[in-house]
Amino acid sequence: MSVEQIFEKLEKNFNADAAQGMDLVFQFDIEDDKPYNLEIKDGSCKLNEGTHDDPSVTLIMNSETLQGIVSGETDGMQAFMAGQLRAEGDMMLATKLGELFDMG
Repeated sequence: MSVEQIFEKLEKNFNADAAQGMDLVFQFDIEDDKPYNLEIKDGSCKLNEGTHDDPSVTLIMNSETLQGIVSGETDGMQAFMAGQLRAEGDMMLATKLGELFDMG
């Protein structure tokens, strides 16, 4: 599965109810592929290729870690502790990814 397909899957598995009233941007810097960002606003989710000017949180990882997290095989917190995932910006938002998207 390509990185683009992984993000398309995330977008499809978006939980609009959990995102009511939120206005966030998750930036994903994929070390061995292109950057993508997900804009979440008032229950909608938009996938964009590239780097956002003002992300709420930036998650830095490689495509293998991304695939593991999206498929549910890798726990995001464990990946973070193991140094496979780095975050810049509002760290608490990173923990909301699991609520906003049905992983696995």
